[in-house]
Amino acid sequence: MTKNMPVVILCGGMGTRLREETEYKPKPMVEIGGKPIVWHIMKIYAHYGYRKFILCLGYKGNVIKEYFLNYEAMSNDVTVSLGRGNSKTCYLSDHKEQNFEITLVDTGLHTLTGGRVKRIEKFIDAETFMVTYGDGLANIDIGKLVAFHQSHGKLATLTAARPPSRFGILELTKENRVEQFREKAETEWINGGFLVFNRRVFDYLDLGRDGYLERELMEKISAEKQMMAFKHSGFWIGMDTYREYEMLNQMWDNNKAPWKIW
Repeated sequence: MTKNMPVVILCGGMGTRLREETEYKPKPMVEIGGKPIVWHIMKIYAHYGYRKFILCLGYKGNVIKEYFLNYEAMSNDVTVSLGRGNSKTCYLSDHKEQNFEITLVDTGLHTLTGGRVKRIEKFIDAETFMVTYGDGLANIDIGKLVAFHQSHGKLATLTAARPPSRFGILELTKENRVEQFREKAETEWINGGFLVFNRRVFDYLDLGRDGYLERELMEKISAEKQMMAFKHSGFWIGMDTYREYEMLNQMWDNNKAPWKIW
């Protein structure tokens, strides 16, 4: 396994349940602490040495393109020299993102997740690649995830996470007396993204038959006993609603962001 392994981030959805923020921008560009959530996701991977990214664009993909095309200018102090034949720009600050390689691919406005992954097949130049969603954060150890995938030899690994329940959990007796109230109980294991795939998974996807990644690929290879789960018991959250958006920003502002491992 090499640190040149590409990381595919699904950035094309419309984020309809976060309409307060996504009316004018795609969900991966919704900001936490002044930086889009896709930047936070990329920083998690980069912390473990994975800096080659392929972003699957769709809804308002031009906003994501403009962000990265102008990233140097917007993230640095700048000196601009103007004049005929002598125009140049000098960036005066330094930032760790300078070694990122980011491929921005328009995968269609209404394409589903399986179709988006199929459409970036030609950009995958390694036997193994990673995929994640553009709205999930975790304090996951990517190094251990990759090592686990390498150890079992199956086609795919998903990260199993247990997010806290949005509601308090009641334990009741037969007489309907409240035996226990647990405010922050964990849910069952779910697909938390942070996936690792062998490139043979592209054989399960068909450009002519669009579908969800979970249905078109993951259900099939699970039935063939070709998918393993990497259990992540730490922090995980998917930013799906405005409530979660506010909570993540409060965590960041209070220096209590568990996913900030860099």
